[in-house]
Amino acid sequence: MVQKKQFQNVKFNSMGELLGFLPEDQLEIVETLRGIIFDTVPDIKEKLSFNVPFYKQHKGVCYIWPGTVSWGTKTWQGVEFGFNYGNLLADEMNYLDRGNRKQVYNKRFLSTKDINHEILIAYLLEAAENDELMYREKMMLGRGKR
Repeated sequence: MVQKKQFQNVKFNSMGELLGFLPEDQLEIVETLRGIIFDTVPDIKEKLSFNVPFYKQHKGVCYIWPGTVSWGTKTWQGVEFGFNYGNLLADEMNYLDRGNRKQVYNKRFLSTKDINHEILIAYLLEAAENDELMYREKMMLGRGKR
């Protein structure tokens, strides 16, 4: 029997398991980012996907990816905070890293001191608003098909 190659180095069944797995420095960053998300967008839903927390209202808004949770064989220092539709954000400061991606943009934090709360809150509010607008547009298009 051929064994399937495991894409990730871990499998979590709950947020508690993920948080318990993280080294102290990444745990502190993750908890800070989660607090900012829930304070900024109180009705947002948190769900583990790819073994990391993703946040959505209607569609995906953002995610938190600790570097110790692999993506394939790749791990890294710090914690990545990403926007599912970063391409729709007005990022005039080029605060977010685009890499070679067209849609998902992120910012990597090596400590809580790196987190600019004001900028992150502004981007979260814009991302949540974009999510709501995309949902309404989809609903309006759906009504027009009847």
